Amino acid sequence: MIQSMTGFGKSTAELSNKKISVEIKSLNSKQLDLNTRIPSIYREKEMQIRNTLMQSIERGKVDFLIYIENVDKNISSQINQGAVESYHEQIRVIAGNLNLALPSDPLSIILRLPDTIKTEYSEVDDSEWEALNKAIEDALSQFVNFRMQEGAMLEKLFIRKIENIGSLSKEIEKYEVERLERVRIKMQEALSKIDSGSYDQNRFEQEMIFYIERLDINEEKNRLDNHLKYFMETLNCEKAQGRKLGFIVQEIGREINTMGSKSNHVEMQKLVVQMKDELEQIKEQILNVL
Repeated sequence: MIQSMTGFGKSTAELSNKKISVEIKSLNSKQLDLNTRIPSIYREKEMQIRNTLMQSIERGKVDFLIYIENVDKNISSQINQGAVESYHEQIRVIAGNLNLALPSDPLSIILRLPDTIKTEYSEVDDSEWEALNKAIEDALSQFVNFRMQEGAMLEKLFIRKIENIGSLSKEIEKYEVERLERVRIKMQEALSKIDSGSYDQNRFEQEMIFYIERLDINEEKNRLDNHLKYFMETLNCEKAQGRKLGFIVQEIGREINTMGSKSNHVEMQKLVVQMKDELEQIKEQILNVL
């Protein structure tokens, strides 16, 4: 079963003095682009956390966040005076450069900026690490389940579109004999206006065969059918196959384009346009497959 690269998972660990929340969200990307926001008290475990995430996520633009909500009133928090002064000076300089008035209450604005409040935390003990790891595992589990649910919806879409392309390809067959016969008649009508002694009849037959062979699309239909089957087989692989499916879609598009250029028939061209429309809808979503 395929998975989507779009995912979301969130979990919370309740401790006696704090609540730890873990959140993971992702969008599609060619590679794994992992952005983490981890509080400083957990920095020593950052590499371990990143390795855990990389093993489960594989690919996508991923944001991983850990944030802490203190519930212990005895935890000491202090205003970081140096950071506040630095922010105030920057605001004053920027306002002067832009000829803007200073805010009426700059302190309330500054205190909402990063690193203006310093909170003293106790050392992280084993029970807290265990609770954090459990929260990460739970968030990852939700994240993977989300990806699988999204992938199941994509899979249904792909199957429907691939089946539609296959059906449209079959419909083309009923026009093939008529198309080739129409070409033959048109050429004969053109030649009937010419003195039959002015051209070699055998050479004409050879050229007719060569021209009709150039219009023949049996090879393209066979290759298209094989690509459609291969796409369906790849959908059922357990390993992430997003890139491979993308390559198969490109091959399907080549065969459809060649059939269109060879068709030389209005009804066949209409069917080719419909096939391209179905394929375009696959292309739009295939980029989101893990």
